[in-house]
Amino acid sequence: MSYSALIHSDIQKKWIKKLDTVKEQFKEKSDYNDIHSRFPYENIEWLVNEGYTLLTLPKAYGGEGATIEDMVIIQSYLGMIDGPTALSIGWHLSVVGQLYEQQMWEPSMLKMFSDEMKNGALVNRAISEAETGSPTRGARPSTNAVEVDDGFVINGVKTFTSMSKGLTHFIVSAYDNAREQVGYFLIPKETEGVEIADNWNMMGMRATESHDLVLNDVHVSKENFVELRSAVGKKPNGWILHIPSVYLGIAQAARDYAIDFAKAHSPSSIEGTIGDLSTVQQNIGKMESLLLSARHFLWSTAALYTTNDGDTQLWNETAASKILVMNQGLEVIDIAMRIVGAKSLEMDRPLQRYYRDMRAGLHNPPMEDMAYTNIASSVLGLFDKK
Repeated sequence: MSYSALIHSDIQKKWIKKLDTVKEQFKEKSDYNDIHSRFPYENIEWLVNEGYTLLTLPKAYGGEGATIEDMVIIQSYLGMIDGPTALSIGWHLSVVGQLYEQQMWEPSMLKMFSDEMKNGALVNRAISEAETGSPTRGARPSTNAVEVDDGFVINGVKTFTSMSKGLTHFIVSAYDNAREQVGYFLIPKETEGVEIADNWNMMGMRATESHDLVLNDVHVSKENFVELRSAVGKKPNGWILHIPSVYLGIAQAARDYAIDFAKAHSPSSIEGTIGDLSTVQQNIGKMESLLLSARHFLWSTAALYTTNDGDTQLWNETAASKILVMNQGLEVIDIAMRIVGAKSLEMDRPLQRYYRDMRAGLHNPPMEDMAYTNIASSVLGLFDKK
């Protein structure tokens, strides 16, 4: 598919053109990184050096000032090239976009961290824990923060810390027993007591190296107590659309592979290629329709964040975007594998990797059951009764 008809801003054109120049370079080690659960260091290094990590930082802080719509379109393209690279860097883009748009930290901390980013800083939230499940379900973290004279001492273990070995900073959730509240602490990677467990061994998104983050008597200053949970999540966060963007890109890559295969594969049992067969054409038509539907829903939701006057809350559209992209994207990949047949299971073909990476997206927020429940509560007016 050509994105030219859908790209309209200068920043979108700029980055898709730049990513085009490294498309094959980024794909070069995708299979190796997947098999060995190796982080795509070279890809991330290029993105940092080119200033991609400043994409969602506002211009007032020296960033590019990309909108949510810009991010979604560019991240969809990067996801098509290499899913783990896109998901990893997407967490940074999303965190930065929300922090600065909603001014979630003190002005001095926002200024300080924007300067850090200009020197290559990469950040992600570390909030999942084995005992609590998804943090979006509201459980209190077992990671604890104890206040001392000159700051806090933090102990705990965080799971699913995407891009763990590439990050320079972690935003860690911890329970402050004295205040009886959950807070977030900005912790530089080099802080004493910070360890990466090196235990990521999942079926999908293997190259994200989302190892456990282990915090052993980690001391942080009082200024690095940057947020309270009560201040987070009061308005829809469009920046979280980076997640379905990546998986839309992976579905697109699966579609592209199946189309190329159908055009070229010519078994001796037929004349021409399998693309001439009506059954294959039916599958291609269905696959394309599903992809078009998912793309336009996601991209139109992202566009609403750009054009919305602020009065309209986009909770339902945001949650539905992820669910729709995941479910239809999985179906797209399933159809692509049916078109390619048994060869789609060969380890030296990317379709089996796309399938495994796509499955991983089901467990990124928002969770499907919570999304449907919240959408239903909104439609039924149940939130007003709480």
